Amino acid sequence: MAERSFKAEVKHLRLGDGATFTGEGILAITKALLECGVGYVGGYQGAPISHLMDVLADAEDLLSELGVRFEANASEAAAAAMLAASVHYPIRGAVTFKGSVGVNVASDALANLASSGVTGGALIIVGEDYGEGSSIMQERSHAFAMKSQFWLLDPRPNLPSIVKAVGQGFELSEASNTPVMLMVRIRSCHVTGSFATRDNKRPPLTVRDALSEPRRDFSRVVLPPMSYAHEQDKIKNRWPAAEKFIVEEELNEQFGPKDAPVGIVLQGGMYNSVIRALQRLGLADIHGDTEVPLYVLNVTYPLVRDEFLAFCEGKDAVMVVEEGQPEFIEQGLSTMLYRAGSPVKLHGKDMLPMAGEYTGQVMLDGLTAFLRDAAPALLPDKVRAPNAEAEPIPDLSKTVPIRPPSFCTGCPERPIFAAMKLVEQESGKHQITGDIGCHLFATLPPFEIGGSTMGYGLGPASNAAFDGGGEKRAISFIGDGGFWHNGLSSSIGNMVFNKSDSVAVIVDNYYSAATGGQDIPSSRADNQTKSTKHPITEALKGVGVDWVRQVDRTYDVKKMRAVLQEALTTDHKGPKVIVASSECMLNRQRREKPLRAKAIKEKRRVEVPRFGVDEDICTGDHACIRLSGCPSLSLKRLDDPLRDDPVASIDQSCVGCGNCGEVADAAVLCPSFYQADVVHNPGPWERWRSNLSATVIGWLQGRRARGRIEFAEMAE
Repeated sequence: MAERSFKAEVKHLRLGDGATFTGEGILAITKALLECGVGYVGGYQGAPISHLMDVLADAEDLLSELGVRFEANASEAAAAAMLAASVHYPIRGAVTFKGSVGVNVASDALANLASSGVTGGALIIVGEDYGEGSSIMQERSHAFAMKSQFWLLDPRPNLPSIVKAVGQGFELSEASNTPVMLMVRIRSCHVTGSFATRDNKRPPLTVRDALSEPRRDFSRVVLPPMSYAHEQDKIKNRWPAAEKFIVEEELNEQFGPKDAPVGIVLQGGMYNSVIRALQRLGLADIHGDTEVPLYVLNVTYPLVRDEFLAFCEGKDAVMVVEEGQPEFIEQGLSTMLYRAGSPVKLHGKDMLPMAGEYTGQVMLDGLTAFLRDAAPALLPDKVRAPNAEAEPIPDLSKTVPIRPPSFCTGCPERPIFAAMKLVEQESGKHQITGDIGCHLFATLPPFEIGGSTMGYGLGPASNAAFDGGGEKRAISFIGDGGFWHNGLSSSIGNMVFNKSDSVAVIVDNYYSAATGGQDIPSSRADNQTKSTKHPITEALKGVGVDWVRQVDRTYDVKKMRAVLQEALTTDHKGPKVIVASSECMLNRQRREKPLRAKAIKEKRRVEVPRFGVDEDICTGDHACIRLSGCPSLSLKRLDDPLRDDPVASIDQSCVGCGNCGEVADAAVLCPSFYQADVVHNPGPWERWRSNLSATVIGWLQGRRARGRIEFAEMAE
């Protein structure tokens, strides 16, 4: 089950002409696709557009009514390849995935699509995951648009602009026979607002209709000599057509006065941040009316030379606000000014950071520095000159400890790495690689297992160099999502073909958990629209893995340790693969908590396990914490002058998974852990027994207190 259901919100997608839609950017994009007559949609989940796939999945009934084909693709490459339907047919298609890693995975299909060109509008919606909220390497999708010459839209982050950009993206694609990438940042995906809706449109030609009249044109096939003609077509026909459409339809926007000594060129997605900084400087009001001219690039590639030069006329200096590096836009605009012989000074990365997210303070500092240099008269007196006496911002890294990401409370992946750590205590460290997914947290404290990751599904493949034999076998970890995404062929198939002697552990938590809990082929859930319950072990045997071990309860640390030791010591030749399965605790709690709450409300008996630490037995060694790392397991100081060290303690966030006790048992630690079953709505016998127990314990505690020696303070 996905972490969030959009069943209620999806009803608003049926709104017709003249109504008002209110919601998140993700929902607005879906509504815009339907209003534009899209014929098919697909994609692969990933931040910050995971919810877009969830919305589409929840809206499958509506999509079917309109004749729209929806596919939850196996990978970004499969999603991009789906756009081949728009090459020969006048059908609008859209796919979505995370940028820039999604673009990397889809690069082969996207490059071929850009070469052959399209007949119907082809839209690639990428969630640009950059800055402090990012979970990936810091790169930009812009470079790929430049490499393959497809056009890149970066709309202003408000719902009317985003909805408008979807329609303009399809139109631009059709006008120039070129795929278009629509970049939506984290701010755009989750911004809330309203826009006036239009009627949903059934595609003029559905994919079902197209099947009855197949089309083909060998000139679109990416093979010599056609591929040479494609390159010439891009430069001589598609690019001029795109520029003409951008100018005539005014896709880029200009705000502020026509005449001014300075101006700002900015990516559309940075508009809100720039306006906010100008407001703080007193140069814009709450409605966005600005005293500094703005040239907003809702299309960041291609750049339109004549439009930019016209904006620069009469100005002494222009600043480029371009988040991320390299400074592709700034370099392109510099070339235009140089070739035109323009005296306008161009600023950008000389006053704004080359890398890193442009936060509110970063933007304010950069624009202030630019205006002080180029147009100090525009600034209020208090900011016109630098404040030399301003106190520096304290370096919090010296006073606040870092908080690395970690497994959730009760995560079934934690005991896998506790078992691995116990194995390494006996046999020494091993060469270990990770993969994309939750299990990558094992590289951080307290486990510190593994030290590299090369891509989704490439965990075992990234250990291939160490398959040549040695004193110890290499170990690699891969998630079930990565296994189905790319790992079955690129990692496991690679191990089989090359007769690898290493060990691979497939962490199976039943879902694509890291992206929001979406179902995958091996999910145990019943799914009305997808095929599930395909065992990973069967797929492994199907590609030729002979040594396969299934662990159905990862919380059994002893068994996990034994299976790992067997894999590392067996005489079997060829790859050794362990499938370690237990349900993602977050998804389990999402399913069980509502049922439990309902049962308690209905006065039914409910028993909930909780774990604790006996303070009298705990020695304060804390080995349990070093082998578990559960967020619910912390320290507690006792009010006892004879106990200097704090003891272990389990807080109220415990979900009763039992991992702490299992680890203590497997590692032969102190027996201080205990399980207590909390009973809601107990029966008469249980209430009588509880009252009797409380009475006896209370009497014993009172007797002990009365026999305790107390020392009173002497008065002076």
